[in-house]
Amino acid sequence: MHFADVDNIINGLRLRLEDSVRKRLIADVPVGVFLSGGLDSSLIAAIAAKYKNPLHSFAVGVEGSNDLKNARVVADYVGTIHHEFIYTEEDIKKVLPKVIYHLESCDPALVRSAVATYFVSKLASNYVKVILSGEGADELFSGYHYLKNYTNPWKLQSELKYITRNLHNTNLQRVDRMTMAHSIEGRVPFLDIEVLRYAFKITPSFKINGREKTEKWILRKLAENYLPESIVWRRKEKFAIGTGTSEILNKIAESEISDAEYIKNRFLPNGFEIKSKEELYYFKILKRFFNVDSFIKDMGRSRSLNDNQIYA
Repeated sequence: MHFADVDNIINGLRLRLEDSVRKRLIADVPVGVFLSGGLDSSLIAAIAAKYKNPLHSFAVGVEGSNDLKNARVVADYVGTIHHEFIYTEEDIKKVLPKVIYHLESCDPALVRSAVATYFVSKLASNYVKVILSGEGADELFSGYHYLKNYTNPWKLQSELKYITRNLHNTNLQRVDRMTMAHSIEGRVPFLDIEVLRYAFKITPSFKINGREKTEKWILRKLAENYLPESIVWRRKEKFAIGTGTSEILNKIAESEISDAEYIKNRFLPNGFEIKSKEELYYFKILKRFFNVDSFIKDMGRSRSLNDNQIYA
């Protein structure tokens, strides 16, 4: 069975997501929210603010980054006690080995976002012991740009199920490792079993919808009840891009790895292909801490960076 009525879908999703957030606010220690100013974290923050007052929210990024600006808008709108940390290129260079050590991965997409998650987890640890995150919404509701390439809605749904099943060694690995590195517990309301089951009953064409192929369309329609229009219809930006981290890391990798070094070391003896100079840079750091060859073939890799599947 698949749901096809928009108003009923929105109402059912609202009930399940609010229930999920309420459950994850229950704790005998302080609870807060990560707030990037993107759709997913903003929706979780808006719902959490209905049931918890005061509520602390946390945002990070480089000076002038989109996430910092949009997070301020949301924090003011929903009424959280908001905290920020602005970091620099030197800060990134300093923590990168620690991030890769805790992450146990050299996948570029994970490392980029893990840096920002490391900083925001450190910030939050000064105020709370439990943190709510918006992870999972992109997988359930089709948030990544490469998913727009699917013309067959049921193959899209199959891809969403694939990336959701593999969250344990991609984005959930990142959130778990970076929060635990600072002794706080990350909770993910979007991945409540009832929300997850409901999401996969929604007609796929409501996830990417319209002439513009708007991603997470049905979730945006729900969010209209909670957030300002500028946030609801904000274009999707990955965490590393919104915080300004991705461009800096790519620049660092370009300066550290020459074309010749990349060509020479692109293929490992076990056949594993390192797909960019950035990934090779992270791989070299990872090798300082672990016997990477023993687990690299099982390492999670972002489909949005390395997607070679057939779209139809």
